[in-house]
Amino acid sequence: MARIDMTSGLLLIGEDEAGSRLDRALLRQLGPEQRTLIMRLIRKGNVRINRKRAKPDDRLQSGDEVFLPASLRQPAEPMAQTADIPVSLLKQVASLHVLFEDSHLLAVYKPAGMVVHGGSGYNAGLIEALKVSRDLPDLRLAHRLDRDTSGVLLMAKTLPSLRELTESFRERDMQKTYFALVAGHPFAHAGRMQSKLSKGVVQGGERMVIDADEGKESVTDFQVSIQLAREGFPYSLMALNPHSGRTHQLRVQLAGEGHAILGDGKYGEKADNQAFKRIGGRGLALHAWRLRFVHPASGKPMELRAPLPQDWFRVLAN
Repeated sequence: MARIDMTSGLLLIGEDEAGSRLDRALLRQLGPEQRTLIMRLIRKGNVRINRKRAKPDDRLQSGDEVFLPASLRQPAEPMAQTADIPVSLLKQVASLHVLFEDSHLLAVYKPAGMVVHGGSGYNAGLIEALKVSRDLPDLRLAHRLDRDTSGVLLMAKTLPSLRELTESFRERDMQKTYFALVAGHPFAHAGRMQSKLSKGVVQGGERMVIDADEGKESVTDFQVSIQLAREGFPYSLMALNPHSGRTHQLRVQLAGEGHAILGDGKYGEKADNQAFKRIGGRGLALHAWRLRFVHPASGKPMELRAPLPQDWFRVLAN
């Protein structure tokens, strides 16, 4: 197993990380909250493999020694203790609906409004609370959901399982299906959204923007499931299958098509969100409905589903 020698500042690579990219191995070993720091230090040449300057996509071999600057020798957040987790959060995670669990994986139904990990003003999130309440110190997120997005959240209990799941995401072997309530009635009932997304600074602060020159390719297939109208306000239920995992991808692409996700205060239109509230809607209407993947240990095809939130049916009923 890979381990960090605190005396020498070396990450010693074991068979569990053999063949991994440097950046992905460091994220697994040090935690996703270190992403920005990891990438910056690699680019500056402060991370070295066997004393040689390293690149993010360098492949590791068993026995390699990765030098870590002092700022990377400890995870950004120490293992949370029970006293560090709000009692209200511990109660919330205790009542989470478990969609699947074995010795390798844990999948839960994440409610809207719950952060998945600490940071950005939150001392702890779902993952920290689960580590403590279930005594799972190695529990790691296999993917992320925004605070206001509900649905299937998959976690790995071991680093080898996390590595396999990470590779599945990278190779696009993992299939995700979301449902969203959007403004208006899209003219095409099915199709594909393709755009290049990048971080930009616009009025109101930093957000993802469509950038044809510098952005990263982002692809989402969509299908309109239901078209509705109430009190003169047209809206639709859409199924979305992203083939890439850019930050806020679905929200940005749908807003760019003129059919923003309802309840989206960052990318949506104020008038649409006000109309959504008038007909009984609340929060961001984005739900991670289904996740298909191959089990990292057994190789068995898996399909996990999280039913639509109950409060959606107030606006879906005629």
